[in-house]
Amino acid sequence: MSKVEEFEELRPLLFSIAYRILGSVAEAEDAVQETWLRFDGSSTRPTSTRAFLATAVTRISIDVLRSARVRREEYVGPWFPEPLLSDPYQDPARVVELADSVSVAALLLLERLSPLERAVFVLREVFAFGFDEVAAAVGRSEPACRQLLVRARRHMAAGRPRFAADRQEQQELATRFFDALKNGDVGGLRSLLAADVQLAGDGGGKAPQLAKAIMGAENVARVLGTVFPLMSRIDVTCEPHEVNGQPGAVLRDRDGKVLHTLALDVLDGRIQTIRAVLNPDKLGHIGPVADAWAIDREVKQARRQRS
Repeated sequence: MSKVEEFEELRPLLFSIAYRILGSVAEAEDAVQETWLRFDGSSTRPTSTRAFLATAVTRISIDVLRSARVRREEYVGPWFPEPLLSDPYQDPARVVELADSVSVAALLLLERLSPLERAVFVLREVFAFGFDEVAAAVGRSEPACRQLLVRARRHMAAGRPRFAADRQEQQELATRFFDALKNGDVGGLRSLLAADVQLAGDGGGKAPQLAKAIMGAENVARVLGTVFPLMSRIDVTCEPHEVNGQPGAVLRDRDGKVLHTLALDVLDGRIQTIRAVLNPDKLGHIGPVADAWAIDREVKQARRQRS
């Protein structure tokens, strides 16, 4: 195989590693591109191309994450990872691990880890790299990597729900949720939401967003049941779509441009969290981005006309 062929065969894996370390589609793609440049510029062929490329993309991602953390500390409002509509890397032997590790909830938990802990956890727990490969990738000894993994597992376990929802249950609940959303059925929405459900949006100061998270089934159902029918009146469509391996949707304006995404956390037969990504900087990889401010003005006008 040529260098290009070898690299393209491993590109999905490299992107998936980088995305889980960085939580950003754009930064992960840049890390993969930088990995290619290093591989292409190397005068010797490595014994294991997979190990070489995994090491390169991991080290690049760790460096990017360290600088990105400073920016995230100054971020306006809640920070959510960039929505991923489909994971390019598939491994039938690790379907559960791959799906779980890319969920918004898991990526937010990974934010609690140090860059090294995060890289070790991703390589070992998600992609099942050997400790010798993990150690080479992060530039630490195997015993040190084992300790990093222990700490990472402890942090991750502390924030995870005790019981994961059945995938079919998730999809059925999401279907009912989006039907109720489309119809402005406040009662129907309320029946699907956990008592302490949270609705939160990531606009990054660049799109209209909630002043703060909305809590409680009654409040969330009322807000959603009021706003979404108004959005439908100005031809905003809600396209159900898996987002980060979870039930979700992509909202588009009348021209098909991306307004924002929704991702649902489902547990114990109820929707626990609804997260919206509205920051236009995080939506460009999905398609042309809508003018969220213009949509907001139209929604407010539709509300005045209805009242």
